[in-house]
Order: sequence, then structure tokens, then C-alpha cells
Amino acid sequence: MVVEKDNWLLAGAKQDGESITKEWKPATPSLIDGVIFQEIRPVLTAYGSLTEIFRTEWVPDAAQIGQIFASTLEPGGLSAWHAHAITTDRLFVAAGQMRVVLYDARTDSPTFGMLNEFKLGVRRPGLLVVPPRVWHGVQNYCGTPAILVNAVDHAYRYDAPDHWRVPADSDTIPYRFSNDRHG
Repeated sequence: MVVEKDNWLLAGAKQDGESITKEWKPATPSLIDGVIFQEIRPVLTAYGSLTEIFRTEWVPDAAQIGQIFASTLEPGGLSAWHAHAITTDRLFVAAGQMRVVLYDARTDSPTFGMLNEFKLGVRRPGLLVVPPRVWHGVQNYCGTPAILVNAVDHAYRYDAPDHWRVPADSDTIPYRFSNDRHG
């Protein structure tokens, strides 16, 4: 759409980018190499609804599940940044709304330096598969506690965790999480 410069347009105003296609698919730019996003459509039932969380046909090499756990993030809660050397995360937001941001710091990756941002929640559920060595952060941006379910392929090792961290405000990742709870 071309908008003629007019007296109503404020200085610095920017037009929103496409967020959804005319087929109602998220207009996500290319995904980081190895990342999978499976949109899930809840099924309305006589008692409410049913939402699938995980199916092996959605994820290649999904036969192994080493552990399933749930994390609760309070409103504004942030868990960032972390990555795993060998573990694949399979993330699903079971309550509330969360922002999940991925950063590819793998120098041998065709998507080195790429960021992906997802907004996941009960209103628009999806399964997000995060491969090993991709940095990610999760933030609850709604006003109620949110629950994140993770079905990892390798169970947490208490004696030698496959969990690497940098601070949320690290200059090594070109992204800043907002304190804005409006998404």
C-alpha cells in the first residue's frame, strides 16, 4: 500500500510489517537452520477443547524423549539467554503467552547471525523445536503466570548440565527483551 505523505502522519511513523499471510499462516521470515515451528489448531469439543502438544511426525528424529518438564514464568518473567551443546528443546506454551527469541551463533551454520522471534500461547498454540547450539530466551509478556512445557531429547544431567548461559543483556546477542507486557 502506498500512502501519500499527508498531515496526519507523524514524524518517525513506520508502517507495520506483515505478521500473517492471507492463508492465516504466520509470516515468519526464514527460520534458523534446524528450527521447526508447527502451528497447532485446537479442536473444539463438547467439553471444551483439545490441543495436541507433540506428535513424532511433526519432528524428524523425534523418537527420543528423555524428559518432559514444565516451567512457570511470572508476569514479566524472563529466562535468557541459554543454549545446549547436545540437547534439543521442544517448547509448547500451555498457559498464558510467551515470547521466545532464538539466535544462531553457530559460525558453521547457513543462518549464522539470524534471529527468530515467536509469540506462543493458548490463543495461537504451536510447537517450537530448538536445535542444539541455538541460543534462546523466553519471556512471559502477559499479566498472568505462563507455563512452558519442554519435551527434551536428553534428560537434565544433574552432575554435568548441558546448559550454557549468558546474561539477558549480553552484547553478544543483538536483541533486547522489552519490559512491555503488551507483546
